Amino acid sequence: MRRILVLGGAVVVFLLMLQAFMLHLFGQPAICPCGTVKWWEGLTSHSSLDITDWYTFSHVIHGFIFYMALRYIFPRLSFVQRLVIAVAIEAGWEIAENLPAVIEHYRQQALSAQYTGDSILNSVSDTIAMMIGFLFASRAPVWATIFTALGFEIFIGYSIRDNLTLNVLGFFYQFDAISTWQRGS
Repeated sequence: MRRILVLGGAVVVFLLMLQAFMLHLFGQPAICPCGTVKWWEGLTSHSSLDITDWYTFSHVIHGFIFYMALRYIFPRLSFVQRLVIAVAIEAGWEIAENLPAVIEHYRQQALSAQYTGDSILNSVSDTIAMMIGFLFASRAPVWATIFTALGFEIFIGYSIRDNLTLNVLGFFYQFDAISTWQRGS
């Protein structure tokens, strides 16, 4: 068991380093170009550049979803093996999310006109947030995980007129009514 933990931990660290390296190759800044590092940045032009922001909650929900899906799809795998798969998926998404074409697509959405992609620090922090969500879902009752996800979605939706659900919908199709509401019009 200890060997699996050590190997799994090494693979997770490797995936985080690979994620950071790929973002570096894409030209993403290590930290906010403003030169400061903050624990939290609200919905500003610095969103996705500091350690956490409003979208961190979405990455925690990714962890909930990955835990539940991987537990169902791969019931015989250990927690560590499923965590490694989840980190690989999340790191892959973080890399894809910072491709120029995806950044441009996000800019077309109501709240993302100034989006320049994630800093490496924010991106790696998003993957760590997913891991926290994964761990929470592994320990909490299913009902608590579902209610926490719903609570996050409602709170974030109310606070910034965006959340994981709206982000996914907007990625595939822009609904005029949602875009108007998000702009506050």
